[in-house]
Amino acid sequence: MATPPNFVFSVLLYGLLVLGLFAALWVYYDRRDRALYDAQRRKISFHCIRCNHLYIEKAGTETAPCPRCGHANVRLKF
Repeated sequence: MATPPNFVFSVLLYGLLVLGLFAALWVYYDRRDRALYDAQRRKISFHCIRCNHLYIEKAGTETAPCPRCGHANVRLKF
C-alpha cells in the first residue's frame, strides 16, 4: 500500500522548516557571539604616569582616569 502524496509532502515540508529554523538560529547566534567577542577584544591600553599602573578601557576613549589613583591619562600609542 502506497502512502498518500499529501502525507509525504507534509513530512518533507515539516523537515525543511525545521532545518530552516536551525539554520536561522545558527546564523543569529553566530553573529551575536562574534559581535560580543569583538567588543571585548577591542580595548585601549593606558599607562598612568603618576602611579605607573597599566590598565585597559573600552575602544573610543582618548583619555581615561586611572583606577588606582584617578589621574587622567592619555592612551598608549605603539
